[in-house]
Amino acid sequence: MSGSSNRPRNRLLLALPSSDLKRLMPELEHIRCQREQILVDADGSLEHVFFPDSGVVSVVAVYEDGSIIEMATIGREGCTGVQAAFGIKSSSVRFLVQIPGSATKMSRAVFTRAMSSMPAFRSLMYAYVQAFLEQVLVSGACNGAHGLKERLARWLLMMRDRDDDDELQITHDLLAEMLGVHRPSITNAARELENAGLIARGRRQVTIVDRQGLEKASCECYRLVRMRVAFHLPKTYAQTKEHAPKRSSRSRASNRN
Repeated sequence: MSGSSNRPRNRLLLALPSSDLKRLMPELEHIRCQREQILVDADGSLEHVFFPDSGVVSVVAVYEDGSIIEMATIGREGCTGVQAAFGIKSSSVRFLVQIPGSATKMSRAVFTRAMSSMPAFRSLMYAYVQAFLEQVLVSGACNGAHGLKERLARWLLMMRDRDDDDELQITHDLLAEMLGVHRPSITNAARELENAGLIARGRRQVTIVDRQGLEKASCECYRLVRMRVAFHLPKTYAQTKEHAPKRSSRSRASNRN
């Protein structure tokens, strides 16, 4: 991987000390990610870890009948295959490109060497594992505790955070599949948000018109996940005063490593 045009835009990689990133650069590959592309399938080999530079990857559970439901999302703040941080060689979930974009690809061998030889890389990956697990736990609770309109608002806001774009290239069919509901239910919920002036629907696209209003329409889970990710990974999200928890001097020191 060479040239400024191929320099990673992934916030995890950019949070590394410049000397560590420079060491990794020759081992990285820049790839395009197409809509609905499977980067790693459930029970597939974790031969590579992908660090999205743009677009969004969904982490989905796959059931025997072929149906799927989303467990978490990954954008520029994260990477696929967090199990690789613990030496796991196969994936228990599918990593599905939801919004097309690009990614920085790293082999598991390079990832493993970086974990053992770069303390800053290892600390960063462990911090991301914590943030990722909290997203999964909150998402699971949200699915059982809140209504579809609130969950849809949360989901759209999380997509916006990860894709850095108010125009989300998604369809109602995809929304329904990710949220585990029938398409007419998604259409009704999206219509409510649109009638409130919060979003605009187009062909294969949803545009966020009023972000603050959409956050008010969302359940508290969106703010909770954002706060926790910002706490563990302060360089991947800009914290706001109302969302930022107090961190001990020990926590601040560890995040500087």
